[in-house]
Amino acid sequence: MAYPFPPAFEQDYQTHLKRLKLAGMRPKTIEAYAHGVRRAAAYFDYQINSLTEAQLTEYFAQLLETHSWSTLKHDLYGLKFYYNKVLHQPWPAPQLVKAPHSQRLPDIVTVSQMQQIINATRVLSYRVIFHTLYSLGLRLGEGLRLQVGDIDADHMRVQIRDAKGNKDRFVPLPQSTLSILRRHWSVHRHPVLLFPNRKGGLKNAHLATTPLDDGGVQRALRAACESCGLKKEFRRTACATAMPRIA
Repeated sequence: MAYPFPPAFEQDYQTHLKRLKLAGMRPKTIEAYAHGVRRAAAYFDYQINSLTEAQLTEYFAQLLETHSWSTLKHDLYGLKFYYNKVLHQPWPAPQLVKAPHSQRLPDIVTVSQMQQIINATRVLSYRVIFHTLYSLGLRLGEGLRLQVGDIDADHMRVQIRDAKGNKDRFVPLPQSTLSILRRHWSVHRHPVLLFPNRKGGLKNAHLATTPLDDGGVQRALRAACESCGLKKEFRRTACATAMPRIA
């Protein structure tokens, strides 16, 4: 998306985007950091190249009144990256923010609860992705990125590529999940993606260039939970912490 920025800031902002990409950051991290820079730039009338500690203290104090600690941290990291990699200046407020440590444990989804969620989900692709995430213990992004070649049926395992920390790993593949994935693939027959986007309809799913939209999957999950009367706080990584796995 293009934004109407003053020329001087536009040049630095574009450099910021390029440096973020060259740093190997994921697209969502890039957008989070870039959004933080855009937000601060708008607040300071696009004059952010020589901010003082006092200015940053006031800015982040106001930001915390309307946004979460998570948002504040992403904005902070984005601005620090901007100062270090674009302006080549030291960050003027190194001791500015120290977020509180959260000791809350994630909600655990039981096998019976996940079965309720799957049964309450009408769209086939969502039913299969829910089962896959839960049975393999994957994060949402990991599941959506799965490709046909990642399934090792001979050794009953799945290769998870570009996982957290940009690391690959293998996870065990239950027979039930293998059978479900095979049946699901026979419906769309995409040569690469296990969960192709279906914006073009089922008949054109094999032509999709992107996987299912993560926002659509999350909305379907929330709707299924509400339908089942489940009030757990499901996060993007909920299935990665679900135990035990479906056999």
